[in-house]
Amino acid sequence: MPTIDILGVPHTYELTSPSSKPSNPVLIFIHGWLLSRQYWLPLINLLSSDYTCLTYDLRGFGESQPLTNSLSKQYQSSSPYTLEAYAKDLIILIKKLNITRAWLIGHSLGGSIALWGADLCPEKIQGVVCLNAGGGIYLKEEFERFRFAGQQLVKYRPQWLCNVPLIDILFSRMMVADPIERQWGKQRVMDLMRADSEAALGSLLDSTTESEVHLLPQIVSRLAQPVYFFSGDKDTVMEPQYVRYLASFHELFNYQGNNVIDIPNCGHLSMIEQPELLGEKMLKILMTHEL
Repeated sequence: MPTIDILGVPHTYELTSPSSKPSNPVLIFIHGWLLSRQYWLPLINLLSSDYTCLTYDLRGFGESQPLTNSLSKQYQSSSPYTLEAYAKDLIILIKKLNITRAWLIGHSLGGSIALWGADLCPEKIQGVVCLNAGGGIYLKEEFERFRFAGQQLVKYRPQWLCNVPLIDILFSRMMVADPIERQWGKQRVMDLMRADSEAALGSLLDSTTESEVHLLPQIVSRLAQPVYFFSGDKDTVMEPQYVRYLASFHELFNYQGNNVIDIPNCGHLSMIEQPELLGEKMLKILMTHEL
């Protein structure tokens, strides 16, 4: 699998063959917390005939390498795990691959990174699609519980977890409306165990501070590009009301219908649970905004 250097860190990525319509923008997919680029495959299979698709693993996740101590010093007083820092990695990737026009498609944490990326690089990013991503409201007690649970998961994940019989079945039932295929349960276990502790904890904690949460609506409100949000009706991680709240800050929310698309019978992993429906609706969005 090819890798590319971003600020001294090797990142693993995959770029599909040029599509049958070379004038179309490149679709760039950004995965969520403790996941990897693998989960985009069902959706890419539906879109890659019309669009060149780029997937990559965020720094410290999947097959991309973590920061070394020496490289982390380049960030000086700022954290290398903020949404902005990951968005800057993305922009470097886009420039190094000579991509001039793109849509960003981000899941959960990746959706927030996509919004930051569109804000930092409007000349190349034509639009954003967020899956199971929202927020903008800081509820102190809820965030504290969420952060604590995430910290415990990362800190105390046992190395023998992959060897537990039927553990993939448990992970194929977590955060979804209906059980997904066991191969995805296995992938989730693998990605959990493979994630770098510093990157996992840093991205969790830095993306859920009160100031960071309150920044997202400001970013959405100033984006001139089209921004759409897909919401799983049974998502207990990013509940529909929080998706709709963040989406309401974009001008499309009250223009010719809103920019929120509800996905029925869907939990937090919409790209695995409902890829056909997502693909169909994404194609309509992309065609609507073709130049």
